[in-house]
Order: sequence, then C-alpha cells, then structure tokens
Amino acid sequence: MLARFKTLSVNQFTFIIALYFVCIFNIPLFGIIKKGLEKQTDVDPIFIATMPLFLTFALSFVFSLFTTKYLLKPFFIMLTLLSSSVFFAAYEYNVVFDYGMIENTFQTNPAEALMYVNFASIMNMLLTGILPAYLIYKVDIQYKPFLKELLHKVLFMLTMLAGLGVIAFFYFQDYASFGRNHDELKRYVVPTYFIGAASKYINVRYLQTPMQYEQLGLDAKNVSANPNGKPNLLILVVGETARSMNHQYYGYDKPTNAHTQDQGLTVFKDTSSCGTATAVSLPCMFSRMGREDYDARRAYAQDTAVDVLDHAGIKVQWFDNDSGCKGVCDQVENITINLKSDPKLCSGEYCFDQVLLNKLDEALANAERKDTVIVLHIIGSHGPTYFLRYPPEHRKFTPDCQRSDIQNCSATELMNTYDNTILYTDYIISEVVKKLQNQQDKFDSAMLYLSDHGESLGEKGMYLHGAPYRIAPVEQTSIPMLAWISKDFSQDNHLDMACLAQHAAKGGFSHDNLFDSLLGLMNVKTAVYKPELDIFARCRG
Repeated sequence: MLARFKTLSVNQFTFIIALYFVCIFNIPLFGIIKKGLEKQTDVDPIFIATMPLFLTFALSFVFSLFTTKYLLKPFFIMLTLLSSSVFFAAYEYNVVFDYGMIENTFQTNPAEALMYVNFASIMNMLLTGILPAYLIYKVDIQYKPFLKELLHKVLFMLTMLAGLGVIAFFYFQDYASFGRNHDELKRYVVPTYFIGAASKYINVRYLQTPMQYEQLGLDAKNVSANPNGKPNLLILVVGETARSMNHQYYGYDKPTNAHTQDQGLTVFKDTSSCGTATAVSLPCMFSRMGREDYDARRAYAQDTAVDVLDHAGIKVQWFDNDSGCKGVCDQVENITINLKSDPKLCSGEYCFDQVLLNKLDEALANAERKDTVIVLHIIGSHGPTYFLRYPPEHRKFTPDCQRSDIQNCSATELMNTYDNTILYTDYIISEVVKKLQNQQDKFDSAMLYLSDHGESLGEKGMYLHGAPYRIAPVEQTSIPMLAWISKDFSQDNHLDMACLAQHAAKGGFSHDNLFDSLLGLMNVKTAVYKPELDIFARCRG
C-alpha cells in the first residue's frame, strides 16, 4: 500500500497506517461485531458502516501521538510486527491478548514458543508483518518545518476528533448499547488492547516496588501418627491443558482412561480451574488466595502450599516437564527436565512425560523414611503440537492431526490427536499408581491428579486456551481431578473411602480446594488451614 507513494506527508502516513490496521489487523474484531449484529432484530446499516470509520478516526488520532521524526519508523515497524502476531492468534485461534495471555506469553520458554511456528504463521508474518514493515522502512516521509508540521498535526487530529464527534452525535446510543451488550469487543481491538495489557504487565512485574514477602504457615506442624509406623507419600500430578469432557470418567464416549479403569480412582465431578492459562492457574491453585480474590503480584510475594508443607517438616520435591513452576516451587527442591537428558524420550525441544517416571523412580529409590510430597508437572496435552505429546506406540486414535496449524485439520483428526494426549496422560497416571503400589511396604501412599486449565478445540471457532475468564468457554475451565488412595493410607489417616466417593460424585470443586486439601491429606496443622475448603475433611474420621 505504501509503495504506491514515492513520498508521504506525516498525516498521510498516519491515516494510511491506521487504515491498514483497521482493514487487516482488526478483521477478528469485525467478525465478533458481525456475530453480535446477527443477534439483533433491527440494525441500522448506516450505523454498521460507521464502525470502520470510527475505528480509523480513533487510531489515526492515537497514532498521531507517535509520529515525531525519529520515533515514527521504529515505532510503527515494531508495532506492525507485534500486531501481526496478535492478529494471527486472534484470527486463526480466537485467542485474546488480555493481561493473563500477556503474562503467559512473557513466561513462555523458547521451546514452547517454537510449537506455534508453522507454515501458516510464517506466511502471516511475511505478508502482514514483515512486508508492511519493509514498506514503512522504505517510504519517504516528508517533514515540514517544526511549527508548520505541528500545526498540520493538530489540524489533522482535530479533524479526526470531528469525525468521531459527528458519528457520536448521530449514533452515541447505538454504540453505548452495543458496547454494553458486547463488552468483549474491546479485547479484540488491535493494537490498543494488547499494548495496554502489556504495559500493565510490565508495570506490575518490573516497575512497581516489590511487595514485602509474606511467609505463611510458620506454625505448621505435621501431626501424622500412623499406627504402622509408615510415613505418608503423596504424588501430586499437575496436568497441562486437559479438559474434563474428553475423559472417559466424565462421560466421554471414547476409552481415554483405559489404563486406569481397574485401579480404583476416585473421580471428582464438576471441577473448575482458577484461570485459563498456566501462568495464572498454576500459582493460583497453590496460593492461599482463591480465584475471586487472586492477585498475581501478591501470589509471588507469599508462601505457597508447598512452602507450608515444607514448614511442617514434610519433604517436598518438584519435577517439571513443562514450562516451569511459575514461582510456586522456588523455595523447595525442584528440577526442570533437561530437554537433552534422555535421547529416547527427549528431542531437544520437548520430552515425553515418561521422563518424569524415571525421575520418580530415582526419588523413590532414595526416599527418606519421612512424610513426602512429590509434584510431577507434566506437559500433558499442551498444544498446538498435540501430536508431539505422545510416543508412536501410544497413537491409538487415528487419523490424527500431525501438524501445529491445527485449524487446518479436520475436526475428527484434531479430536483424535487431543484424545491421544489424554490417553497418554492416563498411562502416566497408571504408572505412577503402580509405582506407589510397589512402595506400600515402605509408605502409606496416595496420588492426586488435576489439570491447570482446559482447551478449546474449534468449538465456536475457538482454539487453544487463555481466554479471559469472564468470557471463557467451559472447554477452557472444566478440568479433571482424580485421586488414588491406598488401603493403608485411607485406614491410617482415617479416611472413609465410601464417603469420599459419594462426595466426589456430587461435584462443585475447584482449584480453590487444592491448598487446604494438600494440608489435610498430609495432616498439617496450621492457622492458615481452612477445613471447609479441604475436600477430604468431611470424610476424615
């Protein structure tokens, strides 16, 4: 577009770049607007026509603030490249870059980021990002003398405001009503919303004065007194991107829990996550705060559930095959799997979760005779490269989607691929249970599994996860939670399993229950423990 002009004035450039952002990067926004308008019975066509004009005038006004001589090209080149990535995520996967997604993006490691690189994303970046950025670099911007340039800019900005004013004069009520009924629209405006979210994240994470660290549960005591003298051993398996509706235990019609069917797991129905992305859900589920009052800044400045267990003298180990523990395990023994550690299970970019079973074998072989909690943070069903989450011998549902641009796979292929990840996770859980069964002469053992969040697989045009919680579909918030408890563990810790099965079947659980359930299972007495949130408390004698 810009190549058609040998030279452009600053105002011409500003209007053209604003028009480009409206016509290309805001296509997902107008898709949401279209869906909203289709639900209305009486729509003024002129009102609809004003929408792209309104956004063009608004962006032109805002962009004018950044068109000084030495700022213009670097700023708009960077903004175009960033907007190209955001546009692709919104257009192809319906991903919204709010504060939570920005946080998740900043905490993504290089190997995880490479999962999103495919032919479609590369072509998008070339056509909508790099090519326009090159044209911005090459175009000749003509600057007038300072005062004359300033006057022209002010007149241009006033003209844009006048255009906005005229539209508002005739259609203010229409915009106000439509905006109230479709609050999610603002999240799709490129580039203002993602820039605002990124600015907020940088401010909170790096610019604000760090909060004073608060230790919790310093009074914690382990009051376990098993009559047989065996210590308690709990393996907590924290899943990644597993949604409950694809589990056989939750009514799914495919055998995705075939490996654990005969192991006597307790299934907690109707369980919801704290967030829709790992960067939010993981620290939230281990924090003393619940979803409603969760604050990421406070969470990083206070002890977690694993810290309280540690204060009580319980040995805590964290083994990670995902993108890290997000600060949860920083003060306890923790190991992140080296992606080159096992040639059979690791490619250098990812490892199959079986690598954690090897770590678990080492930990159990060297385990002390004391109460122990071991956390296995698996990569589970992390997309979009679902096909890389399970070895070939676990590829049971076919045809599957052997590519990362999952929007180009059929619904059947995509679902089969995802189901293979769920089945493989079920295999990992079954192996953990078998290993605990082999330890029953040394420990009273138990296993608890739950996922951090769910996943969208094309429902209502949405893929992946990370949607703002207020508008997130149930596919991203409904998660599985499973428990295996040995006979000795239940007897020695006075846990009525029949009662627990009935309680679990009633449902109504969430990540808010994890903090206190961990303390309760491990018999930790502390002032920060809330028995009403412990899902095992009502079934403990």
